[in-house]
Amino acid sequence: MKASFYLLLFFFNTASFATTKANAILGIWFTEVKDAKIEVYKKANKYYGRAIWLAEPKDEDGKEVVDEHNPNESLNNRPILGIDILIGFVYDDGEWNGRIYDPKNGETYTAKLWMEGRSLKVRGYLGWFFDTKTWTRP
Repeated sequence: MKASFYLLLFFFNTASFATTKANAILGIWFTEVKDAKIEVYKKANKYYGRAIWLAEPKDEDGKEVVDEHNPNESLNNRPILGIDILIGFVYDDGEWNGRIYDPKNGETYTAKLWMEGRSLKVRGYLGWFFDTKTWTRP
């Protein structure tokens, strides 16, 4: 009976530690060029990131920047602020895998995230090609 209790305690602590590691990306991040802040949040055991601040929130006409390059024309007039650019990331063994949306060109890429020290590495894939950016906390 005592061994069962310790075994249960071990599994609970292991699961708790894994959850803590998985939640390390929660919070606010500056993109690499600091032109946006992305808030990473968790919903139904998946991680998402929405744009909460833009260095240039208005276009040259003084209007709010919108998602004009989205391939879904019905979304072309939605504001960039508030949209999810990190979509459905799942944590597994030190990294998160999901998709990333780039409102600058309207493309969605397969992506992975991982922590490197206090930075978040963001890698988007296009076939065999990839680009890695470093996000930092404000």
